[in-house]
Amino acid sequence: MSRHKSKSIPGRNLRLADQIQKDLAEIVQREVDVSRSGLITISGVELSADYAHAKVYFTVLGAESDATAALLNEKAGWLHSLLYKLLHIHTVPTLRFYHDPQIERAIEMSSLIDRATRSDSGAASGIPDEPEEQS
Repeated sequence: MSRHKSKSIPGRNLRLADQIQKDLAEIVQREVDVSRSGLITISGVELSADYAHAKVYFTVLGAESDATAALLNEKAGWLHSLLYKLLHIHTVPTLRFYHDPQIERAIEMSSLIDRATRSDSGAASGIPDEPEEQS
């Protein structure tokens, strides 16, 4: 899921962003300690037009997103060097990691839809709504 626009060579920018996403996903899975960072999924890469900078979006399970972002940004130079060994391009972009809240929003929206559907079906059948669970 590349999130960028390029005027010069859009196909190359997309292909490079997708390759960086794929390679980083493998590197993070192999090299980053799950006990400190949680389960990290690289959800997208956005490249600058000159390929010098990359915004890397991630989701995480089992850890705080802020702590994971800090850990990944701390290890960005090391991840850059590992990525450099895999990619065969002149300039490997500088990496900056950002938490991607889209998954949490999707789960929240799904939960709201489920509750609305239950309350509609309960109202139609005369069955009272179930009380909400408190978090």
